[in-house]
Amino acid sequence: MTRDRHTLLAPSAVEAPVELLPGAAPSPPTGRARLLALLRHHRRLLIPLAVAVLLLQMAVAMLTTAVEQTPTIDEPVYVGTAAVYLHEHSLRLNPEHPPLGKLIVAAGVAAAGPHFDRHFEGNQGQVGRHLLYESGNDPWRLMLWARLPVIVLTLLFGLVVFAFGSELAGAVGGLGALALYAFSPDVVAHGSLATLDVPAAGFVLTSVWLLWRARRRPRLCLPLAGAALGAAVATKMNTLAAVPVLLLLAGLSVWHARRTSAPGARRKLLVRALAGAALVALVAVAVVWASHLVVDPRLRWTPTAGQVPVVHGLRGQLAGLLPFPEAYRDGMRMQFGLENAHWEGFLFGRHYEGSLWYYLPAALLVKTPLGMLALWAAGTVAFVTSHQLRPVAPYLLLPTAVLLAAAMEGERNFGVRYAIFVPMFGALAAIGVLALRRRWVPFVAAGLLVFVAVSSLRTFPFYLPYANEAFGGAAKTHERLHDSNVDWGQDLGRLADRLRNRYAGQHVWLVYKGSGVPSYYGIHASDPRRQPERKVRGLLVVSDSSIAKATGRLAVLIHTSHEVDEVGHSITIFRR
Repeated sequence: MTRDRHTLLAPSAVEAPVELLPGAAPSPPTGRARLLALLRHHRRLLIPLAVAVLLLQMAVAMLTTAVEQTPTIDEPVYVGTAAVYLHEHSLRLNPEHPPLGKLIVAAGVAAAGPHFDRHFEGNQGQVGRHLLYESGNDPWRLMLWARLPVIVLTLLFGLVVFAFGSELAGAVGGLGALALYAFSPDVVAHGSLATLDVPAAGFVLTSVWLLWRARRRPRLCLPLAGAALGAAVATKMNTLAAVPVLLLLAGLSVWHARRTSAPGARRKLLVRALAGAALVALVAVAVVWASHLVVDPRLRWTPTAGQVPVVHGLRGQLAGLLPFPEAYRDGMRMQFGLENAHWEGFLFGRHYEGSLWYYLPAALLVKTPLGMLALWAAGTVAFVTSHQLRPVAPYLLLPTAVLLAAAMEGERNFGVRYAIFVPMFGALAAIGVLALRRRWVPFVAAGLLVFVAVSSLRTFPFYLPYANEAFGGAAKTHERLHDSNVDWGQDLGRLADRLRNRYAGQHVWLVYKGSGVPSYYGIHASDPRRQPERKVRGLLVVSDSSIAKATGRLAVLIHTSHEVDEVGHSITIFRR
């Protein structure tokens, strides 16, 4: 393994130069030595080529997914809000999320140039559906353009993973981290959607990388780290949990960069560390304000009656003290209000009310490739126990732990997208295995990496419902999880094709959980819950999330039918 002067892990023994005894004739090179020499000779070409191949396969996976999937539940809201940003310069829609992520989506919406009906009035979901299905636009084309900026951003975050990994463990470590990132089914699934989860997590990761680099170049990297942190906070509010940790890391980086043994320097060093953290915070706040001003330079914001709940206690005080525009603070109050609402969940066949604190770890256990789980675990242990990895451990492990703890406290058990930062940071934590000084470690790590790649490629193009082999694969995910883990309304187009090709002319009863409009795709169906059971005859088509939480009449209809087909591992077709 090669390294530069900044990498933490020592080079592999196989790359150490061989010293000859005086007067000894050099022995002819072995085949392995010739291969290593050839690889070293072409290193400058092979490394960029490997990076390009990994990102290319990821781009193909995400583009294929983006082309074939119909709008998921949240996407019409963000696409409709992006169109409002472009045409009305108003913050009136979707205030519970900050504007930057939707401005990223707006770049694609602007390129698509859809017709926008300024006179339509409705809530954020209705505006999105009207834009996609009732304004003369092609929803397939519009959704692809809206998803493209997020796809590009996801690929750029892959370069951040490679750069960070290379700084920690040389080119081999960087390529290993990038491979884990590029083959992560969750990152591919959500990186191909016009949603906010991957952009927010990627900006946090970028900020952490820049803070690590600030240990050497604080003047350049601290402002950039603040900009990346501000971008995360301006994309999704759950990233606020990471702000105290990243400010602490900013101070730690300045302390490391400026440390000296001069007498009396400790107080001056502490002041500089505090100033560095303050600089990161100020830049982050400026980015949040800028994202709002880009939408509306006048910052017009007038919530409707009852739109913003009254939040008391510590949460209310926190929202009021944030140095952000009023629209942001009201959005945070709305998020707190959503946390107080009644929600239901589904885990391992159990339909429950409220939330389970262990939901996200359990869901990650199901939806993460087994080889990736093993590498994460081994790498994390190495970062905790290895002296040489100790400097970087806080940068990788602390933000992940804090964000995961905050997400586990949430009331909405809807999917691993709330913890999408875990596979991103985990890809870097996994390279800690290279610190384990055993000859078999590189071979086992390579084998696990191949296992990850095979598991990921086997699920193509159904990345959203992915589950690892221990839990039966994508075909069994709906038996253990629901919502964005498996069925987010993404397969309405595939359902239309299946009904047209296999079941033409048959009566269809449909229970669809999603934001798409079935009739637009040629699906003309009735709701079986509105008719007596004896009249429901023919095909009963039900989204798997609705099956997981089925009660009453729908549960009876399902139990008295027999399964005949499935679509995209997210919709089941029964016959009655």
